Amino acid sequence: MEFYKSCLGGDLTVTKVGESPAKGFMPAAMHHKVVYAQLKSDNMNMSASDWLMPNRTPIVGNTVCRFLSGGTKQELKSFFDKLSDGADVTDPLKDVFHGLYGALNDKFGVRWMFQTSSNE
Repeated sequence: MEFYKSCLGGDLTVTKVGESPAKGFMPAAMHHKVVYAQLKSDNMNMSASDWLMPNRTPIVGNTVCRFLSGGTKQELKSFFDKLSDGADVTDPLKDVFHGLYGALNDKFGVRWMFQTSSNE
């Protein structure tokens, strides 16, 4: 989330399992995990958490997709460019029928989709 903050800006709030009401429902070994993180700015809001399913095996890349929408074309392009560092860009930003769209898998393997219908 610190990397995403460096790319997108905004205020980051992080709550760990051990600091939350979930503490009593989770094994002590999970208390260092993030139960809720929020990155918030004037133009966007993104939330995330660590994998909190100790009885299941996550598969990298299929547990989450982040969708960033809104803002101007220039703002979206700036975010896309920053997150492209070390990423697999699957859909370069381009104008399509519903606005500007692009997608990538960032350097952590997390899927991102970007879209704005702004004409700016």
